[in-house]
Amino acid sequence: MPERTGTEPTTARSAYRLRRVLAVAALLGGTAGAIAFALAAGRPDGTATGEWVAAGICGVVALTGLVDLLVLARRPRT
Repeated sequence: MPERTGTEPTTARSAYRLRRVLAVAALLGGTAGAIAFALAAGRPDGTATGEWVAAGICGVVALTGLVDLLVLARRPRT
């Protein structure tokens, strides 16, 4: 394997800012979607199974964004 001559280890930059923006977008969008679908599922027509599933999926997306933000808050920035 040839020897590496670049400066990547010392000048590499992390994408923490982009990751934080995407995590906030997932948190806000997932929360809004979960609320919207849960409100739609509360209608009295009795066909709310799909809406509850969609609300659950949106809730998982929001929870994933929240966990990612917590991980980013604990990591040292380099």
